Amino acid sequence: MSVFIFRRFLTLMATLVGASLIIFLVLDALPGNAAQMLMGADASPDAVRALTVKLGLDQPLFYRYVHWIRGLLTGDLGNSYVYGTPVAGLIAERLTLTMPLAIMSMSMTVVLALTAGIYTAANHNKFGDVGVMSLTQFGMALPNFWFAILLILLFSVKLQWLSAGGFAGWDESIIAGIKSLLLPAISLSVVQAAILARVTRSAVLEVLREDFVRTARAKGLSKRDVLWQHVLRNAMIPVMTVMGLQFANLLAGTIVIENVFYLPGLGRLIFQSIANRDLIVVRNCVMLLATMVVIVNFVVDVLYAFIDPRIKVHSL
Repeated sequence: MSVFIFRRFLTLMATLVGASLIIFLVLDALPGNAAQMLMGADASPDAVRALTVKLGLDQPLFYRYVHWIRGLLTGDLGNSYVYGTPVAGLIAERLTLTMPLAIMSMSMTVVLALTAGIYTAANHNKFGDVGVMSLTQFGMALPNFWFAILLILLFSVKLQWLSAGGFAGWDESIIAGIKSLLLPAISLSVVQAAILARVTRSAVLEVLREDFVRTARAKGLSKRDVLWQHVLRNAMIPVMTVMGLQFANLLAGTIVIENVFYLPGLGRLIFQSIANRDLIVVRNCVMLLATMVVIVNFVVDVLYAFIDPRIKVHSL
């Protein structure tokens, strides 16, 4: 087990190094000048040149990359060009909204998807199966930002149960904060739940056709006992794979949803920083998202080995 985890950890580190190179080079290749954006179109060339030197944008590409990596390792992410405050503080402040939103969305996704997937697999080709799968097909085709607008029209404008946007803040109360994130979380989770439900159904149906399931039924176990005691664990490998990918999609999806609901989260920070060409903020935010994705995949790989011990043996 330790060798398996160590090899996966080396893969994680190599992936992070590759991601950092790609992020740095892509953002550095973008047209435009951050100093020019900050000074305005009417700024003199000398003023723009002086600000460029102050921001360190005149340094060689390799030096700037090494300086950035050193800052990532020490926690010094530099100061925002636009806000003039430490980037680490900006990101930490926005994560207090984005992470609860992603966790709420993922929790809703898992509960809805596993419930629907297991139910439809247990009632294969029956009315409930056909009905739920039809709904998931509709959910997969539904853009989450359009669904978010429908939720605002229904629950905020028509019924006036929830706020149409903004964030009450955790300082006011946890309940108020959760209410502010409820509609965004639902709009993010619907599409993901539809996809995961179909994957769960397919995985469970595939395992139900295995010989050991027929053997368990022949020994007198009920269909319910076989499903919960034997089938689900063996069906969780593809389900967990999709869960890991979906959590990454949820983090990326917050960029759009946070702008729809006017939430001051990480996604909105990235959007504003791109518009202002605050590349140091964009670079660190994108690297943070990439790191989260890689870590989630690493955790999923480790969980594979606990669910199915054969995986770590075949990987050695």
